[in-house]
Amino acid sequence: MKSLNKYLVTLVLVGMLPALSYAQQYTAVETAKTGVESLLATVQESRTLFLSDRDAYFSAVEGALTSIVDFTAVAEVVMNRFAASASDAQKQRFADILKNTLTRFYGASLVAYEGQELVFLPASNTDADPRGDTVVGMELRGGDSNLRLQYQMFLNENDEWKLKNLSLAGINLGRQYFTQFSALMGQNDNDIDAVLDNWK
Repeated sequence: MKSLNKYLVTLVLVGMLPALSYAQQYTAVETAKTGVESLLATVQESRTLFLSDRDAYFSAVEGALTSIVDFTAVAEVVMNRFAASASDAQKQRFADILKNTLTRFYGASLVAYEGQELVFLPASNTDADPRGDTVVGMELRGGDSNLRLQYQMFLNENDEWKLKNLSLAGINLGRQYFTQFSALMGQNDNDIDAVLDNWK
């Protein structure tokens, strides 16, 4: 009986191994590539909705973004030094605001995408701490110019690579949004709720 139980336990553990290692088997570049390709496919499939049912279009884009972006981590990047004084509820509220902001930014920007070549570049910190942030670069090539993007990826508590910041054509969106957040904090006596109320 003991040997049978031991055999069953072994089978269960072996059966769990793929699930346990699933999140770790993809690199930051592979995760970004899969996420971006899924996003572009979603945009192409939903493009007609942009004019006829914009809410449905942005909902589809948000679903694709959520699979790769950790919006709570994005919120902390944007809050920067102010994140330490923000409550979990405030961080979550800001994450939801940024999800809406970035969904519309991405969604509106990608409507014009028509299958231009997307080239992924090697990760930037292959010799560094394997659990540290990794920058994944990519180029959208088409016409007379190339558009360079950089995704700042990190491993979350489930060992899944997620995006927490983005640079587009050399413009760091996290830094840009922090400048806006910091200015609003100055205008509202460091009242985070007031900043979130006035975020546009």
